[in-house]
Amino acid sequence: MHLWHCYQNPFNLLLTALALISWLTDDMKATVVIGSMVMLSTLMRFVQEGRSHRAAERLKALVSNTATVLRRSDDDRAGSTSAQHEIPITQLVPGDLIVLSAGDMIPADCRVLASKDLFASQAAMTGESLPVEKHATAAAAATPEDGVLDAANLVFMGTNIVSGAATALVLATGNNTYFGTIATRVSATDRAPTAFQAGVNSVSWILIRFALVMVPIVFLINGYTKGDWAEAFLFALSVAVGLTPEMLPMIVTSTLAKGAVLLSRKKVVVKRLDAIQNFGAMDVLCTDKTGTLTQDKIVLERHTNVFGSPSDEVLKFAFLNSHYQTGLKNLLDRAVLDHVELQTELRLAQDYRKVDEIPFDFERRRMSVVVSEREHHHELICKGAVEEMLAICTHIQDADGQVQPLDAAMLARVQEVTGALNHEGLRVVAVAMKEVPPHKSVYSIADESDLVLAGYIAFLDPPKESAAPALRALAAHGVAVKVLTGDNDRVAAKVCRDVGLNVDSVVLGAQIEDLDEPGLHLLVEQHHLFAKLTPLHKERIVRALRANGHIVGFMGDGINDAPALRAADIGISVDSAVDIAKEAADIILLEKSLMVLNEGVVEGRKTFSNMLKYIRMTASSNFGNVFSVLVASAFLPFLPMLPLQLLVQNLLYDISQIAIPFDNVDDELVRQPLRWNPQDLGRFMVFFGPISSVFDILTFALMWWVFQAQTQAQQTLFQSGWFVVGLLTQTLIVHMIRTPKLPFIQSRAAWPLLGMTLAVMAAGVFLPMGPLAEYFKLQALPLPFFGWLVAILLGYAVLATALKRIYIRRFGWQ
Repeated sequence: MHLWHCYQNPFNLLLTALALISWLTDDMKATVVIGSMVMLSTLMRFVQEGRSHRAAERLKALVSNTATVLRRSDDDRAGSTSAQHEIPITQLVPGDLIVLSAGDMIPADCRVLASKDLFASQAAMTGESLPVEKHATAAAAATPEDGVLDAANLVFMGTNIVSGAATALVLATGNNTYFGTIATRVSATDRAPTAFQAGVNSVSWILIRFALVMVPIVFLINGYTKGDWAEAFLFALSVAVGLTPEMLPMIVTSTLAKGAVLLSRKKVVVKRLDAIQNFGAMDVLCTDKTGTLTQDKIVLERHTNVFGSPSDEVLKFAFLNSHYQTGLKNLLDRAVLDHVELQTELRLAQDYRKVDEIPFDFERRRMSVVVSEREHHHELICKGAVEEMLAICTHIQDADGQVQPLDAAMLARVQEVTGALNHEGLRVVAVAMKEVPPHKSVYSIADESDLVLAGYIAFLDPPKESAAPALRALAAHGVAVKVLTGDNDRVAAKVCRDVGLNVDSVVLGAQIEDLDEPGLHLLVEQHHLFAKLTPLHKERIVRALRANGHIVGFMGDGINDAPALRAADIGISVDSAVDIAKEAADIILLEKSLMVLNEGVVEGRKTFSNMLKYIRMTASSNFGNVFSVLVASAFLPFLPMLPLQLLVQNLLYDISQIAIPFDNVDDELVRQPLRWNPQDLGRFMVFFGPISSVFDILTFALMWWVFQAQTQAQQTLFQSGWFVVGLLTQTLIVHMIRTPKLPFIQSRAAWPLLGMTLAVMAAGVFLPMGPLAEYFKLQALPLPFFGWLVAILLGYAVLATALKRIYIRRFGWQ
């Protein structure tokens, strides 16, 4: 089915029909050439795209683990207690009780019934790097403004247990899980055509409709005026082949392959060749925050006293707390412990001894350690969420080290300071302590009272140094960046501001839930930051942007990004991403950097630009040739060119285009996204096509009146003259319209294209002048003809350049 899908585009179907007709009429040369193009383009597309449809297999591998369930055995007596059994997770059913412990992948969507210090990593689903505590209380259910993943009493398939243990009730399994709905979307084969595919198909149909109109007219005119209907049919067939750019599949494939090689040198691996075109056309990039704009590393940004001034003492208290705790050391603790110099400065080994610990739990949202300092006194050091810490503090320590009561006025000031830190996108943790006599060795939650608030430690996932210049580079190339994250809105807004991304307001996932499609289509245009999103929110945003006419790239590396990766015109992931994200992506970055991405965009546009050159030149040249054929057929007593000569001319012209993938591209042409626009192509074809017809008609007049090729006996001379002029003008037009600048002066083609142009022009002159002339039913041209030939080519170049200026002023150039 995939092979058939790769084959069934309009050009392939038309070329196949022409190849069959050629075979039925014993024209084996045309049959072989056209058939080879179809086969090669189909097989290369099949091989490349086959790699991007294996996401479902990776999902199956992910769910092939076992689970520990509590079940009675078949031979157990009624009323006996359940025992633990290891079973494949495919055998889990809703209602099963499962046992979870540290390191387990969660095999189904479950409700937590009992837990002890349970922390789950939901990074692959939400993008949130910190583990989340889960427990059984009903109050842990998500509030209406939260997403389902925020529910603390639910655990989800595809996430894993970091620490602790739990018993949970299975609610949904397989495709009915939250993860399963994502998997179903990712593995779906009905992926919408990309902008490139739609563009190629639209161009194909323009040329096919043109051929369906012109070829029958050519057939009828020649059959009626010449009386030889069989010869007229073969000539019309040759015109049809000439109208069909049979080298398009080859040019497309070779251009894309060259682009893929160049991109790989820039640390960009292309999985699906068509994606290069979308890379160049992309005008909106949706990206996650973590690891793309930021370093994906939590760092301690500030340590301040109660009033927000820097305080080394607060950092020391926080270091003691993190160093001596034995529970889960999360990323915040590790960020504090990165200040290893404090271990020496505090003389931990000599001056401190751990006495006891009061572990963290969800209700308190804080944890404490008790240390003995030089055996003189004990210090209870507590750190935790600001609200919970204020509930157990009765005093604060001011900038001078003096202790003051925490009254209403002071409480308001504390909340103002912490609110300002939160507004900057910092995660704020409060630090408090109290000194107690050294007569106890066991402490409890009751001892967490009458504390003195010392200050705060604030954390940040810092932005990458390359993020700001990369965003500026993308903006300079016409790519708007929108941040889609599952993270906290304030944190995301702070990061966006730091990297220079204009963020007036933040859209939350809960707001997207309430919007219909028209409302969402309007919203996505007005905002650049979307936070607290679920995977399906991201997919809806991408689809809304595409519906608005944008070419959308999505960059992500988690399971939560897979649906959006598939929904985008171009899915971009990184080498370190989860398997499902890499399989769903079209392009893999070997370095998670927007700067690498910008370089890839530029290279994609160069590839796209070369592709457009071929389409434009072929379409305009073919249009002019057919118009010339119509004029000649109506007035000449013989065919203006034999079918064999027309096919050879077309083949030589196509060969000259093989070097287009290696052509240079002007810098101006890669500054803005390049788009497929069939209307522009039709206008371009009608504007430039008649130029060649003007000089074709001048050639007809030249051969008829100057060289007296007016009878059937002299038709070979006439046909030879038009063969040479037609081929040379077709080949020369490549250089006239490959650039908006002056050819050969302001913009020079790459040497492979120049070399191929010279070689084909030489072959065009050699065929009628050399020993193969009789084989192709051509004849040597008189020497005065070549003086006229030079004049025709110069006139053609001047007129084409002048009209190009007019076209650029009226319609622009892309």
